[in-house]
Amino acid sequence: MEIKELNYLIAIYEERSISKAAERLYMAQSSLSQFLTTYESNLGHKLFVRTSNGVRPTESGQILIDYAYHTLSEYHRVQDQMQDVSNLDAGHVILGISSFRGSYLLPPVLNAFHMTYPNIHVQIVEKNSMALEQLLLNGDIDIALLAHKVKNNRLHVENLIRDEICLVTSPNHPIISKAKINKQHSFSQITKRIDIKDTKNYEFLLSDYDTILGREARKLFLKNGITPIAYNNTLSALFAASLAANGQGLAFTYYSSRHYFRNAEFLSLGKDAPSVELSTAISAERYHSKATLALNEVIHEILKSVE
Repeated sequence: MEIKELNYLIAIYEERSISKAAERLYMAQSSLSQFLTTYESNLGHKLFVRTSNGVRPTESGQILIDYAYHTLSEYHRVQDQMQDVSNLDAGHVILGISSFRGSYLLPPVLNAFHMTYPNIHVQIVEKNSMALEQLLLNGDIDIALLAHKVKNNRLHVENLIRDEICLVTSPNHPIISKAKINKQHSFSQITKRIDIKDTKNYEFLLSDYDTILGREARKLFLKNGITPIAYNNTLSALFAASLAANGQGLAFTYYSSRHYFRNAEFLSLGKDAPSVELSTAISAERYHSKATLALNEVIHEILKSVE
């Protein structure tokens, strides 16, 4: 059984679709279908069944999928150990991060890492924090930057920075006239603050309910009895903040995004403002290459310096 074949099976399982798995694997759907048919015939067991929602594994298929995850995790562990023989002169690290944070936090980290370890390649996987946590547990990625409180003792977590949730808008937005000097520096680094009740007559650009920003925004509205004006309420965090920074309304964002939106205005929501703890996480159960540990060190060194 080849590593390539295990990756094929996992792609079908995770995508729940042969066509989507084929796209992910950069291969023709017909080729992947033929592989699965031949593979099932050789094994003498049906591995997947088709449903109205795609494909799902049979009982035999689930046994093989579990084996595939375990085998690939061990294969990556051996790769890491062999990579260390080169003493950081070659190799790669798989880093997981959200698209929004990655757009402004990663460039200085990767620049610094490349300057020190020019022959170590960093492969980036973009997912939300919950998905990244599962990828770490599966052994599919080496390290991740997570934005929620991790309670899983199978992960080793190191706190990085506290990231305040605030409002972002254009310096010309009329809400700026209602902002006050923020004297609550023990709670916030932001120089201006706004009472959320003063925003009720202005348009918001919101993220969906299943995101941290979307969820925290709606909690604030509910707590303060506000029905927001929002014609767009399922935007990505980056798109919403970009529109707001360019004068299209108000959006919730993380204060760390000031490194991306340099000409925007950031407004604290006061001492009750929600925040998230950014942390790096690695598996507590597997071997970690020197390259992974070196990248973790660089992440902390660079991001703590720009907090």
